[in-house]
Amino acid sequence: MAMGTDYAAQDCSLARALEIVGERWTLLVVRDSLFGVRRFSDFQHHLGTSKAVLSQRLSALVEHGLLSRERVGGREEYRPTEILVDLWPALHALTVWGERAAPALDGPRRVFRHEPCGGELDERGSCPRCGIVPAAGRVVVSPGPGVTATPRPDAVSRALREPRRLLEPIR
Repeated sequence: MAMGTDYAAQDCSLARALEIVGERWTLLVVRDSLFGVRRFSDFQHHLGTSKAVLSQRLSALVEHGLLSRERVGGREEYRPTEILVDLWPALHALTVWGERAAPALDGPRRVFRHEPCGGELDERGSCPRCGIVPAAGRVVVSPGPGVTATPRPDAVSRALREPRRLLEPIR
């Protein structure tokens, strides 16, 4: 019996979620959107994927309501919607898992802190200082000691090498 190419026959919430965000590159588009990337050319340059694949992934995220497409200053921008922001805890958990499964030699690649108090989020996304799980807009992400990305001169790469609040647009 041949395996299908989708999860349509699965009556499972995880399968439904994978129908939306399970394609190759999609979670990286989601990550970059939360990190503040807004323009097609910036996504394309930062991710290094083909324009066709990126166009498909962005269109699917818009279609499913995770991104909104808006005209800003004569250019189209993709902005995270509330439903995408709700995905932040799962994305953080996958990031933490990725650090355990494939650790960098010098430590974590990214450090996530609760903006008001500066507490570093634990593996569950909680701030140990405050005892809460902060919303994405209250989290600052910084490059960690394990980041090995070769610096590039573009604005997106510069912005992602400096501490910045999640959801803050890159300009």
